[in-house]
Amino acid sequence: MTRSSLFPGFDGLLTLSRREGVDIKPTLLRVLTDLYVQASTHSADEERQFVELVSRLVDDVDDATRAAVRARLAIYPGTPIEILTKLGLRPAQNEAMLPLAGPIPSALRASPLKAPAREDTPSAGLTMQPRDAAELSEMFLRAGVKERIAILENLATAPLRPAAPTPPHRALNAIEALEMAAFNADVETFTLELGESLLLPARITQEVMNDASGEPLACAAKALGMPGAAFERVLLFLKPEIGQSVEAVFRLSRLYERLSEQAALIMLAAWRGSAIAAIREKHRPALYDDERQNVRASSPRTAQSSPRPIVRTVSEGFKR
Repeated sequence: MTRSSLFPGFDGLLTLSRREGVDIKPTLLRVLTDLYVQASTHSADEERQFVELVSRLVDDVDDATRAAVRARLAIYPGTPIEILTKLGLRPAQNEAMLPLAGPIPSALRASPLKAPAREDTPSAGLTMQPRDAAELSEMFLRAGVKERIAILENLATAPLRPAAPTPPHRALNAIEALEMAAFNADVETFTLELGESLLLPARITQEVMNDASGEPLACAAKALGMPGAAFERVLLFLKPEIGQSVEAVFRLSRLYERLSEQAALIMLAAWRGSAIAAIREKHRPALYDDERQNVRASSPRTAQSSPRPIVRTVSEGFKR
């Protein structure tokens, strides 16, 4: 079996998929198709590899994934004839790819990007004070993987007020921009867009992005409403230290699937609150001097009487 230059870790991902029982084939097929249509031309070897890999996957994925791939390849002029036949497509006389049947809407690229309607309101729960938010943020960012998972599981049912979800239209635009930056491995643009869309200060956003384990990034993406498939693509292309590790991709994908929106939004509220706490702490020495003032007020200085002058008299000698 050849190894694809378009997707080097393909065989390893399939092997782990069979061992772990997690179906990664839909994601692999979407990613492979996206990579292929980004280039206007391909070598004979790249085309052969694409045909081989897509042929192995297309019959084993769900209808929605097959429809999404079919829609992408139907308008791509360089789709190999073998794949056109397998997908029920044919080249028209003007060399544009036309479907044999009516167009199939791409469910994966439309409805999942819409933010789900929330039955509860962000006003429910207790509002964290900035100091409490800072402690939660610090505890999460400094914890290990197992401890972070435990924290997120507890936050899912905690009586804390979450941050308000990002408006659907803004979330949709942000997710598209983040995916584009990830495909281009543009970490700087991705970081700026993430911070702006979630209203996070630069310091917190950098901590989220620089975290080697990936759980903070999962929280940020879930808080934004990013679909799981899009999050997997971000992992594969944006962060090489994670994308090149099959185990890391699967671990974070499973975490993302189980992660509740409630927990992610509470963590977002904690990050925002910690920024307020940092600002207050920065200015506290210039604004407060309570303890020293209290000490001064409680121990007033007692006036000492001046010593009486020594007086000399003729009859009694020296006396005060």
